[in-house]
Amino acid sequence: MARLILELGPSTAATLGSRLGLTPAAIRRHLDNLIAEGLIETRTARTYGNRGRGRPAKVFVITDAGRSAFEHAYDDLATNALRFLAEAAGPEAIAEFARRQLADLERRYAPAVDQGNLAARVQALAEALSADGYAASAGPAPAIGGAGGGSGLPGHGAAGEQLCQHHCPVAHVAAEFPQLCEAETEAFGRLLGTPVQRLATIAHGDGICTTHVTGTTHAAEPETASEMASAGKARGSPAVVREGFFDAAGEGRATTDITSGSGGLLI
Repeated sequence: MARLILELGPSTAATLGSRLGLTPAAIRRHLDNLIAEGLIETRTARTYGNRGRGRPAKVFVITDAGRSAFEHAYDDLATNALRFLAEAAGPEAIAEFARRQLADLERRYAPAVDQGNLAARVQALAEALSADGYAASAGPAPAIGGAGGGSGLPGHGAAGEQLCQHHCPVAHVAAEFPQLCEAETEAFGRLLGTPVQRLATIAHGDGICTTHVTGTTHAAEPETASEMASAGKARGSPAVVREGFFDAAGEGRATTDITSGSGGLLI
């Protein structure tokens, strides 16, 4: 029944009973169970023009929790669509699609992430991601392999900053198409104006997506992320850091170069 409400949109008990061929008592029992589980909720139906006497009609609508229960169906559709795109236009088409998808995220996040020191920008990015359902957090990063960096920020170690995403809405799709994770990493690098390293991803079986943000930048004068990214492109001789995906045992899965001159672009 929850699927039918998802497909039909706001529906009355009478409509659902008619579609399913159930008695009013049976419909009420099913609806009460779905409400108790938090999968659907009731709302007052909108009326247009003059409404007659009696109580306003009550409709049943799917909740976010109910919609999430059917996300796997949308994952299958998205995966099949990307498979077709890869077969028809090649792997680079997937990468370009992912970049275009992330372009809107960059536009929306830029005003908040473009202000303050590095720690403040990473925190702002985490808050923006959380608002979009990624349940993100940020804080000082532990040293990677004992390597030092140097953020120069009080209370933040030389290792830089760390961004964690505890939920990924596209994890199942990204497991087959890592270009989605790569495009997201590119976007983070551009927004923060400093090299970033993706250390773990939910799509690869890790508990959380973890991104290390280098504590030092390669631009001396620019003060904002956008200025820093522009300055990096103008120099044309970017420094390179390595990005690796690690499992829980610390075994490396893949390595990709990221350039600071491209604002963290994967090449």
